[in-house]
Amino acid sequence: MVTTVTMNTSLDKLYRVGRLDDGTVMRVREVVNTAGGKGLNVAKVAALLGEDVTATGFIGGFNGAHVRSLLADTGIADAFVESGVETRACINVIDDGTGTSTEFLEPGPAVAPARYDEFLARYAELVAASDAVTVSGSLPKGAPDGFYGRLVALANAAGKPIVLDTSGQLLRDGVVSRPTLIKPNRDELGQLAQREVGDEADVVSAVRGLVAGGIPYVAASRGAEGVVFACADGVFRGRVPDVRAVNPVGCGDSMVAAFAVALARRLPAREMLRLALAVSAASAMDEKTGSFGKDDFETVSGRVEIERIGGV
Repeated sequence: MVTTVTMNTSLDKLYRVGRLDDGTVMRVREVVNTAGGKGLNVAKVAALLGEDVTATGFIGGFNGAHVRSLLADTGIADAFVESGVETRACINVIDDGTGTSTEFLEPGPAVAPARYDEFLARYAELVAASDAVTVSGSLPKGAPDGFYGRLVALANAAGKPIVLDTSGQLLRDGVVSRPTLIKPNRDELGQLAQREVGDEADVVSAVRGLVAGGIPYVAASRGAEGVVFACADGVFRGRVPDVRAVNPVGCGDSMVAAFAVALARRLPAREMLRLALAVSAASAMDEKTGSFGKDDFETVSGRVEIERIGGV
């Protein structure tokens, strides 16, 4: 089983407009509502990959009830803790004329300290039954300091692989506890390495340093240039030739899901990276966030390019 953690769940709304014009009344051509938050995107993709998935975190209010209703038919087990506050909403506006995506992300409301204690008790039970765990995204306002580091430490103590996908101070705090896998972009990698990261040589040096520091797998995202992936087996460069992107939102979450599934299945490094790249690319070809088509996935899988570029 894969357990996904989404502390800042959201009701995601995708709006399609013919053309996005500032300062005018816009008529939305299409609305798609989905259960959102980075961890739920991960949960949906892991389920599509054939894993048993349990989703946990905080949820509440009318939006939370709607999110739960959207999850009901997905096969994802609902282990959310009631937050006592309204779940946020996030809007993604896609301009059909230009293909650009504009996101409006609400902050998560503050949650009472007692709710965190309730969550931690449930999390410990879920981790014990899991083959892999993911922790994704932001935290609500006023969350305890070092909270993600604590979640990582609990998974490590239980001997379960954990993927941490967050940013800023939350990422810096979390890596202290040494998660199994992280997926920083170039800016985040530079923050962790405490130096500027520019070309591929800089990226390779930085990921090697993180692996040497006790993080078993580091997947550095370089956008169109692909991923530099480091682990005990070496450093690999992976990329997928250009695909027709329909909705790029959530591609990183899809990659996290694939890495978690790969860890649960104990795949070798090359196959971990191949699965992650193929799922991420296929998800960009799907209109729905946290989804991919089987045919797209199979086509893209055959086009993934992976090269070992050195040792650690």
